[in-house]
Amino acid sequence: MRGSLTFRSAILILILGVFTYLYGLDSRFAPKNGDEYPYMHIVRMTADAGAWLPLQSEMDGIKNTKPPLVFWQGIASTAWGGDWALSALRWPSLLYTGLTALFLFFAVARFSGRRQTGLLAALVWLSFFATYRYGRPFLTDPPEVFWLSLPFFALLYWGKAAFNSTVIFPVLAGLSLGMALLAKSFAYIVPASFALGLFYWRWRQWSIPKLLVQDLYKLILVVALALGVFALWFALDPYPEAIWKEFVLGENAGKFEARSSHYLLDLLRGGDSIWMLILTTLANAGLFLFVLVSALMQCWKQRRFISLEESLLLLLTLAFFIVFSLPSQRSGRYLLPIMPALATLIALYWDRLPLWGFRIALVLQLILLGVLAWVGENLQLSNFLGQPGIWNYSYWHWVLMGASLILVLIGLFNPSRSKILALAGSFLCYCALTSSLSPLEGALGRYDQVTIDSVIARDVWVPCDYRAKDEEYRLLLPKVNLHGYLAKDAGDIPLLSSTYPLVAVQTPIGVEPVLCESCKILGKRMEMRARHSNEEIRAILMGQIGEHLFVNEYLISTPATIALPLVGKDACR
Repeated sequence: MRGSLTFRSAILILILGVFTYLYGLDSRFAPKNGDEYPYMHIVRMTADAGAWLPLQSEMDGIKNTKPPLVFWQGIASTAWGGDWALSALRWPSLLYTGLTALFLFFAVARFSGRRQTGLLAALVWLSFFATYRYGRPFLTDPPEVFWLSLPFFALLYWGKAAFNSTVIFPVLAGLSLGMALLAKSFAYIVPASFALGLFYWRWRQWSIPKLLVQDLYKLILVVALALGVFALWFALDPYPEAIWKEFVLGENAGKFEARSSHYLLDLLRGGDSIWMLILTTLANAGLFLFVLVSALMQCWKQRRFISLEESLLLLLTLAFFIVFSLPSQRSGRYLLPIMPALATLIALYWDRLPLWGFRIALVLQLILLGVLAWVGENLQLSNFLGQPGIWNYSYWHWVLMGASLILVLIGLFNPSRSKILALAGSFLCYCALTSSLSPLEGALGRYDQVTIDSVIARDVWVPCDYRAKDEEYRLLLPKVNLHGYLAKDAGDIPLLSSTYPLVAVQTPIGVEPVLCESCKILGKRMEMRARHSNEEIRAILMGQIGEHLFVNEYLISTPATIALPLVGKDACR
């Protein structure tokens, strides 16, 4: 059948997917969420304190921002901060993501009766940009998605045995959901138990009396065990009142407050509306967004003939969507746990899906790869930077870019291979993105060892454009006492050199810093800016990349003196 995925093709794409997720795992520029650096800060501070609890932080209101499981994970994987590297912090997240894909494969292969379908579901889920973005960095999402998904995978895998289990499954499900709560939030027990109840109700042929008699006690047991696991945080922490104030009331209850004017108005309009929740949830699929839309359309057309398992997947999606449409703060990130279910729907309908969704994915991939190749060529030729020979790619980068472009073009013009190559193309795009920034991972984007050694144990001020940005600088300047100043002042060299004795300043590419007579440059590196104004974004799109996307950063010593300890709030806090 046209576009069918053979087991051999699936294995080849799986190898590509594994390589994609491993490639650049320790990159500072890997797609991620801004929460990673605050979480790193909490891990470092807690590890320095020498105790698992209470969690430690120098940031206002961000000490008990999340339950402790992910921070304990970071403490363990870095050996109490002794192995402080992004790879050490991130590999457990990658393990969770891999296990989620593995158990998704087992569940779908079992109920569909086809290994290809199970492997396809896992690959489609891994190809989603949200999975790549949130499934590798040091975040709460990988353990949350794994532990939340496990009970539903078990029901899909064991079917009747799990549904009719009186004790074993409810106990294991409660413990699994409890781990999810301990990784993310107690609030997830609401959508999880709601979905579980819908699963049982569907299994009982929509009979409420049967549900109440045979399954209600199981749901109560699951919820009680899950909340009991979460309550361990309160029992073990010496300051449970701080958890209640910062996490329960601040982090969770605050999400029900009106974001702008009125709760109902926010529900229907604005950036937190239910329509944006739908859009951002679909956008979790990334380049496969329109493939997902076509799968949902196909599912709707065949709604009268869907299987039991398909109905369960849709009920899981519906339960989470309903629950997370209630808080006034709505985000597609809250619905990451339903993305394996949506990937499974794509896999089940794969052979029946129209080509238009895959062709749109291929066009998007072609545009992305073309832009990356064009930007990369101009950077290497110094058309953007104005400094020849500083931005260099390896031979393998251009092999990757050329092969990726050829495969995507083949998929675009060869209908029989469109689906397979659209799936492979998603992974190739992620590899191309990582490879395109690889020069900044080398000497170009780092201070040399002489510079690092010259500032060990000294106080250095660095620009901060978001909380805990100094944690990124700790990867560049280890064993240094770092302090932050506002990133908007990074180019004001006279101000900075008259205020701080050791400071990192930034200048546009091609502009040398004008220093005072007693100032000295200790080191230099290139950095990519993270936040831009609307005008700067428009200028970048018009090709002014060197002027706005990259800066040169100089570490300078000055004659300024400053009294320690500092008075006032650190810009990174």
